[in-house]
Amino acid sequence: MTAPDALPLLFLDVDGPLIPFGPRAGGHRTYPQVPLPPGAGTHPLLARIDPALGPLLAALPCQLVWATTWADEANTVVSPRLGLPDLDVVAWPESPEQEERDARAGLHWKTRTLVDRAAGRPFVWVDDEITATDRRWVAARRTGPALLHRVDPAAGLTGAGLRRIGAWLRAV
Repeated sequence: MTAPDALPLLFLDVDGPLIPFGPRAGGHRTYPQVPLPPGAGTHPLLARIDPALGPLLAALPCQLVWATTWADEANTVVSPRLGLPDLDVVAWPESPEQEERDARAGLHWKTRTLVDRAAGRPFVWVDDEITATDRRWVAARRTGPALLHRVDPAAGLTGAGLRRIGAWLRAV
């Protein structure tokens, strides 16, 4: 068995990849809700989370990490819907000046933090806002493998996307 700190990281966003949104022909599919702990909060789009994604994500040879503005709430609200345990959560730094410089350069505000958090470990970043600028920036600064997997926010994370991610993880 591989130690968790030896596995590649998979940084997972919620809005877009797990909660599809935006225009979609025929609307978005909804799923039955699972009971949540008292005080776990509600969100009008949580019914769009496909619970079948949980076992597929858990089966990937990686360490799953929430990379979302949901922060710790992802563990109390999203993880139970997917049947996942509590995951590590990326702590976003308070650096508005750096975020502003990155935004002017076309770099996503998460990119720099995720590369730092990976600390040389191979990683996958699943998000709906990844751009070519993020890919170039990561390629220029990484010494290890990284897969930036952009998800169509209207469709969310798909079986084809999971197969691509799984193949990449197994090849690393």
